[in-house]
Amino acid sequence: MEKEEYGEVLARNPELKKYIEEYLVAEYNTSQNSRNSYKYDLINFARFYKRNIAYLQKEDIQEYLRWENKRKAKTRAHHLTSLKNFYNYLMNINVIKINPCDSIKMPKVEKKLPVYLTIQEVDRLLNIRTSNAYDLRNKAMLELLYASGIRISELCNLTISNLYLEDKTIKVMGKGSKERIIPINDYAIKALQEYITYGRGELLGTKDSEYVFISSRHTKISRQAFFKIIKELVEKAGIKKNVSPHILRHSFATHLLNNGADLRIVQELLGHSDISTTQIYTHVSNEKLEKDYDKHPLLKK
Repeated sequence: MEKEEYGEVLARNPELKKYIEEYLVAEYNTSQNSRNSYKYDLINFARFYKRNIAYLQKEDIQEYLRWENKRKAKTRAHHLTSLKNFYNYLMNINVIKINPCDSIKMPKVEKKLPVYLTIQEVDRLLNIRTSNAYDLRNKAMLELLYASGIRISELCNLTISNLYLEDKTIKVMGKGSKERIIPINDYAIKALQEYITYGRGELLGTKDSEYVFISSRHTKISRQAFFKIIKELVEKAGIKKNVSPHILRHSFATHLLNNGADLRIVQELLGHSDISTTQIYTHVSNEKLEKDYDKHPLLKK
């Protein structure tokens, strides 16, 4: 949907526009990306029916999901979640009495094991020659991502005041505005110190910023910019996997579990509210164990 069409859809339904805007304000504990996603899903749904979706029935939702059947199960599940949350809000403010999504089953989403880098691949990726301010920044970002397992949004929003390098920790604001303190290793600390001392000031120029990582425009670096940077560094390192910043988070968790870390500790470090989200990494760890077991020379017939 083109951006111009958002206004057109809502202009036809001023009451719906009011509900959606108030609902998004009520979702203040979620990230801006999540709220944008909810808005996009709701307006697409409204465009499909060309009327106020606040008063639709279960059958209407099911019709929409059947129309979406060509989409991936994960996408359909996300859309249904967006609708369910919206109707829950309408129930809470007494606009409707029953959530039409309540008895609709979620599409079954196949859980794929997360892709991760081997320790050797991580070493190659982090082996950056720091000859300028950009190199210092990129190395510090990668070292910190791998040392802490934080999300890319948490990395980009990290502020100078939330670095406690003498204590070897950082403080991040995670999903649901939940703060957590995360220990970091000496490699990340050294990379951060060198970047802050020799690179950050050059990137800031005459400007000032509370954020740690600065872009070429002298402002906070964006997720999109760093995504592009990591793609270039992966290619330069000769790594053939499709690597995103999130892959370093997967690698952090997998390597911790492979080396005997407690699942609850990894859950806390990653900021997962539900341990079942963290348990996916135990499957990766078990898969590696099985492969190593099969390769052992004493076990071969």
